[in-house]
Amino acid sequence: MSKVVKVGNRLLGGGNPVLIQSMVNVKTSKIPEVISQIKELEEVGCDIIRVSCKDGDDVKAIAKIKREISIPLVADIHFNYKYALGAIDGGVDKIRINPGNIGSEQNVSEVAKAIKQNGVAVRVGSNSGSVEKELLAKYGKSEISLAESALKNVAILEKYGVEDIVISAKASSVPLTVKTYRYLSQKTDYPLHVGVTEAGTDNMGTVKSSVGIGSLLLDGIGDTIRVSLTAHPKNEIIVAKRILRSCGLDKNYVEVISCPTCGRTEYDSISLANKVEQLTANIKKPLKIAVMGCVVNGPGEAKDCDLGIAGGGGICAFFKNGEIYKKVPFAVAEEEFIKEIENLVK
Repeated sequence: MSKVVKVGNRLLGGGNPVLIQSMVNVKTSKIPEVISQIKELEEVGCDIIRVSCKDGDDVKAIAKIKREISIPLVADIHFNYKYALGAIDGGVDKIRINPGNIGSEQNVSEVAKAIKQNGVAVRVGSNSGSVEKELLAKYGKSEISLAESALKNVAILEKYGVEDIVISAKASSVPLTVKTYRYLSQKTDYPLHVGVTEAGTDNMGTVKSSVGIGSLLLDGIGDTIRVSLTAHPKNEIIVAKRILRSCGLDKNYVEVISCPTCGRTEYDSISLANKVEQLTANIKKPLKIAVMGCVVNGPGEAKDCDLGIAGGGGICAFFKNGEIYKKVPFAVAEEEFIKEIENLVK
């Protein structure tokens, strides 16, 4: 089990719930827009939010943004150690920085001192495009070079007494990402920030992230996740929640199961399944609802469901825990089933 790192008002690692992260896609100095997007992301389930610090105006915005939000704020810093110091001074809860790219030992020492004095967590790591040349020469582009690059940056901070560290080591390749995090989980007990970097658009990125992140979570690897999509950050949160639920790590929701349609399906179960999913999307209650195509296997396959529907011969049967308790004509099935759901979730 990983050690616990405090990030603002959240505990990361040590068996605590896996936290969902995303990153604002608006320039940080555009304060009202940034605050609005962060609140939108929090509403859909974001636990930790990151903003970029590209210039001095971005750094100055940190304090104002921090005052207006309730979830932990992470500042993404590259190359300029003064931006890290400014973000910490602005009240940020965590910084994303690699000590190897911020210059001299003196720079690293100053940042480390500020991190410790202010109780700020730090995420360090690597991705497949930033591995040091000597590691590539020794190990090639592999899980070893990627993981050891991250650990090299960790060691620099450890030298200055920094302990609240979270590690990431991402690649756009799903197999390489999975191998790297498995390697890291054997080498360190720092919490791991898991994700497939540059995963792609909504469609492909969702598939790659689900396979990569899901594989690791099912192995018990990963303390916080970020789904990287070329899309609105809200989509990242939605996909991340679905990954956690599919891995059994979030049970406080309504699970909708539905069978693939076939030639036995006589009513529009596809439309109904989509409507049920939309109706229950924001309900935080551990329930399972089944929308099954036919009565041949429907009730039996959904015996563990709190409520279900299956159709055939002009009639839809409603069932609870596999037992049929009501039958209605196709014409009113959708309306009646939605009423049953509304009663169930009250």
